Amino acid sequence: MPTWSRRSPPGWSWPMAEKKMVDVFSDVERETAMTANPAGYAVTELGAEDERIVTLAADMSNTVAEFIAKFPERYIECGIAETNSVSLAAGLASAGLIPYIYSMSPFGMLKTCEQWRTDVDYNHLPVRLVGRLSGLAMGYFGTSHYAVEDIAIARTMNNTVVLSPGDAASCVSLMRSTASLEVPVYIRIAEAVSRVYDEAPDYEFGKWPRLRTGSDVTLIGHGMGLGLCAAAAEALYEHDSIEADVFDAAYLRPYDETALLASAAKTGHVLTVEEHSVAGGLGSLVAEAIARAGLSVRLGQVALPDKDLEVGVPADLYEYYGLTPSNVAAKARSLVRR
Repeated sequence: MPTWSRRSPPGWSWPMAEKKMVDVFSDVERETAMTANPAGYAVTELGAEDERIVTLAADMSNTVAEFIAKFPERYIECGIAETNSVSLAAGLASAGLIPYIYSMSPFGMLKTCEQWRTDVDYNHLPVRLVGRLSGLAMGYFGTSHYAVEDIAIARTMNNTVVLSPGDAASCVSLMRSTASLEVPVYIRIAEAVSRVYDEAPDYEFGKWPRLRTGSDVTLIGHGMGLGLCAAAAEALYEHDSIEADVFDAAYLRPYDETALLASAAKTGHVLTVEEHSVAGGLGSLVAEAIARAGLSVRLGQVALPDKDLEVGVPADLYEYYGLTPSNVAAKARSLVRR
């Protein structure tokens, strides 16, 4: 294994934050730790199994505090220098390591897309970019802290696998199942997710697990959108006898075109749900696939509008933009009855 050492600017306070987080984690049961911080939990578990795994953080050391406590020599604090973290990770990957970069989504794929494309993607390097606080999660900081275009950008990277887990169990399972991939991976972590899986799902590469089977409408979601789809499907069946096919679109590149087209042909109605712009995300992906296949299908989207967004508390923004189970159910109902 290549040898290297951590270098942090003098006077930085991250070790104190690290100690606080480690003290908290030491008193929390494993299950609770996984639920509270799945992306940090997963990389710590993986790091214990593979000494090539290293972590870098752009002012996000609290997310990997447990990893730092166990493997301090395998962590680099990059500070608020996201672009540097990607280029640094590319160098580490070239030397045989498997770097996991932890960043806020607005400053991860959005800010570093040039470095990611040129240093990581073009060179087919096994770097993982874990973007937390996606979508509108930092609504109170304003639009500079929104990440609603990141999937649109990541989908254009030729060699990058793009993932968007729908809950904590999904996140851990996806990180574990992609740990051995020899290609770049972008993992988009949503904050406002509800529990969807009772047990960790067993993901097959590029496939969409089916959560529910129906013949009236297809509901497809990723991130927080998955929980919204599941809740809406329950309401549709209970109140309207509308049966929905529900898919977990955790894989956005590659994606499950076979499952998508088969379900679309069966139901004739497809609704996508995501905490992302209507432009370039899951909705665009689905529309492109259906157009190429020449299917006659009614399409709908529950997503964020392609315009300047409002600023506010995330929960209020979700309500304002219709990212709620009731609105998803209403959109699906309208699509079926149109």
